[in-house]
Amino acid sequence: MPDLLIELFSEEIPARMQADAAAALKARVTDGLVGAGLTYAGAQAFHTPRRLTLALEGLLDASPTTREERRGPRTDAPEKAVEGFLRGAGLTRDQLEVREEKKGSFYYARIEKPGRPAGAIVAEVLDQTIRTFPWPKSMRWGAGTLRWVRPLQSILCLLTTEAGAEVVPLDIDGIRAGDTTQGHRFMAPAHFSVTGFEDYAAKLKRAHVVLDAQERADHIWNDATNAAFATGLEVVEDRGLLAEVAGLVEWPVVLMGEIGAEFLDLPPEVLQTSMKEHQKFFSVKNPKTGRIERFVTVANRETADNGATVLAGNQKVLAARLSDAKFFWENDLRVAQAEQMEPWLQQLENVTFHAKLGSQADRIRRIAALAREIAPHVGADPDLAAQAAEVAKADLSSEMVYEFPELQGLMGRYYSDAAGLPPEVAAACQDHYSPLGPSDAVPSAPVSVAVALADKLDTLTGFWAIDEKPTGSKDPYALRRAALGVIRLAVHNELQLKLDDLLPEATYQHRHQASIATTIQEAQKLTQVAEELGLQVTDLWELLVDTRRKSKRAAQTVWDRVTIAMEKAASPLEDLPLLKSMQQDWSLSDDLLAFLHDRLKVHLRDAGIRHDVIDACLAMPGNDDLTLLVKRAEALSAFLASEDGENLVQGFKRANNILTQAEEKDGVAYEFGADRKFTETDEERALFDALETAKPKIDAAMQAEDFAAAMSAMAALRAPIDAFFEAVQINTDNQVVRRNRLNMLHTIRDTCLKVADLTRLEG
Repeated sequence: MPDLLIELFSEEIPARMQADAAAALKARVTDGLVGAGLTYAGAQAFHTPRRLTLALEGLLDASPTTREERRGPRTDAPEKAVEGFLRGAGLTRDQLEVREEKKGSFYYARIEKPGRPAGAIVAEVLDQTIRTFPWPKSMRWGAGTLRWVRPLQSILCLLTTEAGAEVVPLDIDGIRAGDTTQGHRFMAPAHFSVTGFEDYAAKLKRAHVVLDAQERADHIWNDATNAAFATGLEVVEDRGLLAEVAGLVEWPVVLMGEIGAEFLDLPPEVLQTSMKEHQKFFSVKNPKTGRIERFVTVANRETADNGATVLAGNQKVLAARLSDAKFFWENDLRVAQAEQMEPWLQQLENVTFHAKLGSQADRIRRIAALAREIAPHVGADPDLAAQAAEVAKADLSSEMVYEFPELQGLMGRYYSDAAGLPPEVAAACQDHYSPLGPSDAVPSAPVSVAVALADKLDTLTGFWAIDEKPTGSKDPYALRRAALGVIRLAVHNELQLKLDDLLPEATYQHRHQASIATTIQEAQKLTQVAEELGLQVTDLWELLVDTRRKSKRAAQTVWDRVTIAMEKAASPLEDLPLLKSMQQDWSLSDDLLAFLHDRLKVHLRDAGIRHDVIDACLAMPGNDDLTLLVKRAEALSAFLASEDGENLVQGFKRANNILTQAEEKDGVAYEFGADRKFTETDEERALFDALETAKPKIDAAMQAEDFAAAMSAMAALRAPIDAFFEAVQINTDNQVVRRNRLNMLHTIRDTCLKVADLTRLEG
């Protein structure tokens, strides 16, 4: 069985594209070969800045001969139908076989496709792969039509057997496949021929090319950490940067340089970001002080002076970059210390957040008002939370964040400290963007949590209010991420937040208060309604404005009173925009809560909780409290994993089915409670006593929101319920006894449904 070696050699491929390109080459070639009948034993893909390589072991030397039998049209079918069948089969009429069947005579074709040599199939598959390769960006060069990420210079394609190596005949836009490649661009640029993968890899290594990207990354990391350790320092770990740098060099040479003393007092994050973004340098810090003191760069060649010239040039360029960073830092500090960041806040008045949602300053005012409302729910001081929200985004106007947007929040912490603001405010400036993803750290400081929740709820309610919701895979405003952030903040900190109360408050912040003219006009329409309620118009107006910020549950009484008064005054709802907007706000909040529930389902499924368990908990009252919802789901999931839990659910379903059928048949509800004096068997009395014992325990546990204890008490019902169904006939001829037993089934159902809606469980 031959081995296959493919190398596509080009100008430098962007580092970010290399790994995906190597994977795509492997997938497309192997899929094409297998589809043509060529199987293989193993495949490996490699990438360097100038080459994509694929090596296959144990490839078949030819595709197998295949035989296929096809049934055609009836022998008396129209001539065109027969001709079409012949064209599809590639046969003539005399090669067809006629068979008699129940429905008549039919033509049959026996098609035999002889196998083809591996070389011919490889050439076809590789040609198709190269011409349709899925580069994110590609280019044409010269007069050809071929597109590649950078100009393709050569193709190596070899089939190697024990008898020797054979070049696969292939020509793509004048580039003929061969058995040669090149080494390092500067250190070994000469062409050389290879006979197979082992020979190829060995000769590349001698030509100063490390083929394996992981080997290059390991070499860089080991040399960098050893150099830092020798000076009592350590390299700041950055796996993303390491992978990128490994894609920039074929022969990595690690060099460590010094940072000018005038830059060492810059915040370490500024130094690290500047060196990473502009120079692709690793930061080297002093583990005792945390200060960045040196850097590591990776050259792509060895030099006679051991990299001294390369290092000197890098240090010169770095000094220029850090001079800019120092200038930004010092200017920003002056604004923070002397003017409490006020100029930055004023600039945000002219920065549009969204055309329909106002400026960044408008958004800050909304977040501050909402943070003040949230603060008592998370144990934060309302004034401190509002203060933190007011300055949390001030650094967006700073010169440093303008240059390095990824430092937003972090620089806000530094500037807040410089302005002499409380440490809780500084922490909120940095943490309020978090969590940014499923693995990001979750803030726990109360003020930070209040501002982070306000920020995310403002985003969600704002885009819901302008009907910019996520659709399918499209989520341009990262609203799913914001929803997951709300969930993780609530659950991680075990916050008992009533979203039915908070969402209308957040929505209210997006509704501009009516102008004076509109207020007067609406007040005139409210006069008759106010008279019906025995209120002054101004009092009614204040009542409605305050009420619209509450949940529908909390405002229902006021709403009902106003609605009745409107009916008496013959004033339709459309005449009162304020009341109409209240309904819209509540509807919007309900829709957004459903979206949060959908994201919570994904979050809980990732944690291993079944979808029907989640649905059973979502159906219960209080599902706007995400922490309570998660606790209930976790407890129910653990309960169902036990034998008692599984059997009890089956007993509940049996009781529920019998009871439901009886209620439908009799047209009555058996919900008056069973009486012990009408019990006839020991099993009935045992179940009656067990229910009497379990109910108060379950009620107390549910009152304390201790779902595990409630389900533990419920588990005690498993044995008496099983015994009851084994020994007792529900639909007995004695109607008094039958009713009593059905009432007992109702007690079972009512008791079990206090924990979760078990009717939604599957199986």
